[in-house]
Amino acid sequence: MDEVSGIIRKYAIKNAAEHGSARESVVLAKALSVDPSLKKDMKKLGMQVASVVKEVNLMGKDELQKAYSEYAEEFEEEHSEKAAKSSVHNFTVEGAVEGAFKTRFAPEPSGYMHIGHAKAVFLETELAKRYDGSVSLYFDDTNPAKERQEFIDAFKKDLKWLGLKFAEEYYASDNIDYEYKCAEKLIKNGHAYVCFCNAEIVGEKRELGQGCGHRSQTEEANMSFWKNMINGEYSESQVSLRFRGDMKALNTVMRDPVLFRVKKDLHYRQGNKYVAWPSYDFNTPIIDSIKGVTHAARSKEYELRDELYYRLLDLLEIRKPKIIEFARLEIVNNMTSKRKTNQLIDEKLVSGYDDLRLVTIAALRKRGIRPEAIRELALRSGLSKVESKSSMNDLLAYNRKIIDDTSKRLFFVREPVRLEISGVRETEVKLQLHSNAEMGYRSYSCGSEYYIDRSDADTLVEGAMARLKGLFNIKIVGNDRELIRAEYCGTDKIDAQVMQWVSKENFNKANLIIIGDLLRNGEFNKNSIMRVNGYVEAYASNLKDNDTVQFERIGFFKFDAKENTFLSL
Repeated sequence: MDEVSGIIRKYAIKNAAEHGSARESVVLAKALSVDPSLKKDMKKLGMQVASVVKEVNLMGKDELQKAYSEYAEEFEEEHSEKAAKSSVHNFTVEGAVEGAFKTRFAPEPSGYMHIGHAKAVFLETELAKRYDGSVSLYFDDTNPAKERQEFIDAFKKDLKWLGLKFAEEYYASDNIDYEYKCAEKLIKNGHAYVCFCNAEIVGEKRELGQGCGHRSQTEEANMSFWKNMINGEYSESQVSLRFRGDMKALNTVMRDPVLFRVKKDLHYRQGNKYVAWPSYDFNTPIIDSIKGVTHAARSKEYELRDELYYRLLDLLEIRKPKIIEFARLEIVNNMTSKRKTNQLIDEKLVSGYDDLRLVTIAALRKRGIRPEAIRELALRSGLSKVESKSSMNDLLAYNRKIIDDTSKRLFFVREPVRLEISGVRETEVKLQLHSNAEMGYRSYSCGSEYYIDRSDADTLVEGAMARLKGLFNIKIVGNDRELIRAEYCGTDKIDAQVMQWVSKENFNKANLIIIGDLLRNGEFNKNSIMRVNGYVEAYASNLKDNDTVQFERIGFFKFDAKENTFLSL
């Protein structure tokens, strides 16, 4: 056998052992990945692949298992190399010093953790490993109207499930007194002023590059107004503390941004202790500086705010961390926006933050996505600032690689059609639960009545040959759509349609929950979740809650014991 035929045979056997039968397209793609030079004669290669795949698919179970064992060591080595490569992400950042690197994961506890948060925290964790440093958990909680202890607890639960640990935990709201002192330093030095313009006027003047009359107030007047502000003497919409920047700056962030605003809602952590709360732009650089952060990681949407970040630290004369920026993780036909998600919940289009169609960590965990898969997707684009889009299929592909080795193979028959076979005696059948024989077998005693998938039944015509997978061959003698009649034709391997089945004596009713894209063309997809009724083979009674299975020719699913349903993965 020449070298090319050897490559083809090797991967045809692997594909057949793992999925029940080999597919030409899969084997062809693998052969080309091993030796790209084969592209020079695709016609010849295609003929070789077709011939070998046909030969392999005619092998019996024992013969296929024996052939697979010849390559088992090579397959294991390839798997190990692939796993090692996928787990290594080489990140380097400017100014990072081995053993002296510190960053933080800084969510705002105004909603539930989603896959975008996961990208940030996994990148930060990898950087900390790379430089023998640390990551802190920092809750940016200076908006009492939106933040709740419920969200803090949910973040901690999700982070623990993702397998993440932190060097320390701290809260922005515990540092308000220090931030007041920083604000007063800016006021005294003429770099901040109290403004009584409403939000609409502030926005208009910033757009026009025009300052308001409050810019010229004296330091004494501003300090007096500031004291009144922190003592709660003004209403929420009446006043703000603004940075005196440059109203003509090309970077509009520098056009006198708001540093503090009045919020009189009860704070989940601080109660009614404070009424003047810092903005993100004021709060973030100060907390990063005083907490010893050497590198502050955030998505590139904040890039224009870098100038203000460093300007404030210069004026306050405190240490300056370096900023690391990266592209956000965007999932095509889904979303991470808290506002839009809340809208779907309010309209009862989704059931809540853990609805199976969402990309919150709670939803992904409930669906059966593994933390390792989320990590791989999160790290795929690294620290690149180039916008890239991922899909749920990308995440599911990572997840399938993880669960493949532990997912039992079973038959599921959708829209069952009855099949009656003449000439067959009671048959004992023993089927592997996985190509890895160590996972064991399921055994059934079968008679002459079976159920097959509607999609198979509709293709059967009188006189056609077919094979019940792992069982025997049949010849079709009648098909009236609701009942297929056939006769037994032995067990020799033949080139014929192979069908999944359940026997009349050995099946359970069950449902598949097929989860699709949440959005279609930017709008809510009414068909984003579908239920498929059918029969699963009786072995399913042995499954435990959260077990994963692969229904051959359908896909991977997670078993929900409480609902007796299988969730698509």
